[in-house]
Amino acid sequence: MFHKDGAGDAAFRTEVRSWLSENLPKGLRGRTARPRRAELMPWYQALSRRGWIAPHWPKDHGGMGATLAQQIILQEELARLSAPQLPVQGVNHLGPILIKYGTPEQKAQHLPKIISGDVIWAQGYSEPGAGSDLASLTTRAEDQGDHFLVNGVKIWQTWGQYADWMFMLVRTDSAATPKHAGISFMLVDLKTPGITVRPIVNIADDDEFAQMFLDDVVVPKENLVGPLNGGWKVANDLLAHERLGTSSPQWSLEVVARIEKLAAANGLIDDPVFQDKLAALKIAITAQAAMFWHAVGIIAGGRPLGPDSSTMKLVGTDNLQAATELLIEVSGVHGADTERLDADGEPIDVTQIFLQSRRATIYGGSSEIQRNVLAKRVLGLPG
Repeated sequence: MFHKDGAGDAAFRTEVRSWLSENLPKGLRGRTARPRRAELMPWYQALSRRGWIAPHWPKDHGGMGATLAQQIILQEELARLSAPQLPVQGVNHLGPILIKYGTPEQKAQHLPKIISGDVIWAQGYSEPGAGSDLASLTTRAEDQGDHFLVNGVKIWQTWGQYADWMFMLVRTDSAATPKHAGISFMLVDLKTPGITVRPIVNIADDDEFAQMFLDDVVVPKENLVGPLNGGWKVANDLLAHERLGTSSPQWSLEVVARIEKLAAANGLIDDPVFQDKLAALKIAITAQAAMFWHAVGIIAGGRPLGPDSSTMKLVGTDNLQAATELLIEVSGVHGADTERLDADGEPIDVTQIFLQSRRATIYGGSSEIQRNVLAKRVLGLPG
């Protein structure tokens, strides 16, 4: 959007575009809801075999070691074909954390299976009473010598009912002050006895979220990531990666493509008022893209992202919701239809993606929390 491919990057874009066009199944294109595991994972594994599932990971850990430009190209070309959302808890969230904090044994056990798609991960951060105020979590892990005994409840796990493992935050010192000082980060095999998983249906009638109940769950000591009671630092590093992912312009670009197709089909594309609205949205997403790829460059250089992740999360989710609202507007009287709309023979989903976007300002830390982070850490305002 805001850069020009050099000769080498242009060749890579041609390679990516050609391969995706030939290999991305038609039935997976333009899907708003994430397909079920049995349908989606063959595509994940095809990208993995091609070497493109983890472009941001270093090569010595199974990634592509891609340049910033190559990462941008992959994102743009996947968006161009409206490729389905992949399960990213392993690739984007846990993988970078294990690369940085994991033991050699943890890396050897888990990283290859993330790359191959053999293991799907869930994230165990939020709890029924600890969402925005994550440091108040109450799931506890009691030291039993060679293992921890974990009890508590986790909620809002994306793809939790399909996951094989979960990374989670637990309280290992209930007397610690401040309260986040007694939190640890650990991994749990979801086949362990004592774990009950219950799917949750969201506003879009999609059950990709889950709630998990942990009753006397045995977690080996070797599944602790980072130091005991040192999980808060690990958690914040992971949240920076998560917020970076939610600020990607890919989803907003897909919505813009749908807006333009519908507007061309119903004649609104020539309306000056609509053109002004569309231009303003495109400018906002272009600025978001520039910010996003600058942040990717920071991460690729091994530097911490810091509160920039909060700014990008705010911008990205606000743009996504603005884009879906314009999509509803351009659909006119059909904006509330649950069926796909016809745009000169091409079915366009409107309602599903609008409903899915409603949660964007909540997950990964609500917009209110992001503003509080910026107020305290950037502006120096009192907490």
